[in-house]
Amino acid sequence: MVVGDFPEEVDTLVVGAGPGGYVAAIRAAQMGQKVTIVDKGNLGGVCLNVGCIPSKALISAGHRYEHAKGSEDMGIVAENVSVNFDKVQEWKGQIVNKLTGGVESLLKANKVDIVKGEAYFVDKNTVKIMDEKNSQTYKFNNCIIATGSRTIELKPFPYSDRVLDSTGALNLKEIPEKLVVIGGGYIGTELGGAYASFGSEVTILEGTKDILGGFEKGMTQLVKKRLKNKGVDIVTEAMAQGVEETDNGVKVTYEVKGEEKTIDADYLLVTVGRRPNTDEMGLEDIGLEMNDKGIIQTDKQCRTNLDNIYAIGDIVDGPQLAHKASYEGKIAAEAISGEKSEIDYLGIPAVVFSDPELASVGYSEDGAKEAGYEVVAKKFPFAANGRALSLNDSDGFVKLVTRKSDGLVIGAQVAGPNASDLIAELGLAVEAGMTAEDLALTIHAHPTLGEAVMEAAEVVLGMPIHTA
Repeated sequence: MVVGDFPEEVDTLVVGAGPGGYVAAIRAAQMGQKVTIVDKGNLGGVCLNVGCIPSKALISAGHRYEHAKGSEDMGIVAENVSVNFDKVQEWKGQIVNKLTGGVESLLKANKVDIVKGEAYFVDKNTVKIMDEKNSQTYKFNNCIIATGSRTIELKPFPYSDRVLDSTGALNLKEIPEKLVVIGGGYIGTELGGAYASFGSEVTILEGTKDILGGFEKGMTQLVKKRLKNKGVDIVTEAMAQGVEETDNGVKVTYEVKGEEKTIDADYLLVTVGRRPNTDEMGLEDIGLEMNDKGIIQTDKQCRTNLDNIYAIGDIVDGPQLAHKASYEGKIAAEAISGEKSEIDYLGIPAVVFSDPELASVGYSEDGAKEAGYEVVAKKFPFAANGRALSLNDSDGFVKLVTRKSDGLVIGAQVAGPNASDLIAELGLAVEAGMTAEDLALTIHAHPTLGEAVMEAAEVVLGMPIHTA
């Protein structure tokens, strides 16, 4: 970074280069804006570096190990299967490096200037960007803040070599013999399940009545069944009290129904949520409106109370999802360019890469009823799908939630193989205002998992072929 007395001037400054920021920068540049993007860390943010991508790589490797050990039901028997975890971590790192390198190439191809450093807002049109040695002032016409979030650290569980956040869990040098996870949300369930696939003895401590809150009980039951088959102990309504580090691990104290218990493990993973990165940036000093949790208030075009500053991703209201941030980044960039684009979250999917995978879009059955809709909600089981049976992975279902008056698809849930991919068609159905009849009349290739979508639509219409 060059120190200068005169400020650099840009049309649009993007602060944060995660899946929201870099997408916003590229879209803004495509629309003719002179764009600079700044980030103090690696391009790609949490998602590409220490979140979505490396966690899915670890989950995939765990599944491969499980499959390699054999499938006796299919007549496949294997012996002496082992894991070289150093190699697993090396492979995971190669994926991360490839994707983050790809982000840099895409930004440069779109003529976006990349600056390394931390941004501090001086006023609504000026920031200072600082690295370890220098600082430079930037003047901007518009700014998109996309600084993401960080893990919440609980006072009784300060992070250390043995008490881990999700980043630490992803970068372990060894497969733990025993792992305790505090928090049965999607991160705790995914990472706990991944290490269980590698053979770890995993205990999940969840403070509420069930894991994976927000998903229907019929979906979470399938995940709990698979976890228990892997030897995972799920303790609900458990309040973690504290941790004592020993020479070789941790001793975790928790309370269930008034009874105090302890458990020993090699590591403790704490996954109890994330907080927005909106502090120490000078945002309060320039009058940007935030709530008491540091969430920035925005309108339907991602615009803050300061009309030239926009905010997207984990730092605004709504679920903390990478694809939400990317979507909002496009909206903000288009709004700056004068387009009438605005956010509409109806078709935003939620996915958990558990075993089996869970995915949901639009309304749940209960949510639709609470919103005042009279609905028809029906399932088609993967147990009746030829492709699922041939994969030896037939637990789960596709469920459609439709408006009773006209069959409009207003929601869908998938639990089972490739749910994360199947939800895309259902998200399109919700977004495009399609009906159950539209899905039923769409010819799906055979034999595929996607046929379950068509079949679920036929169940809704009262004319099922492959289920009674």
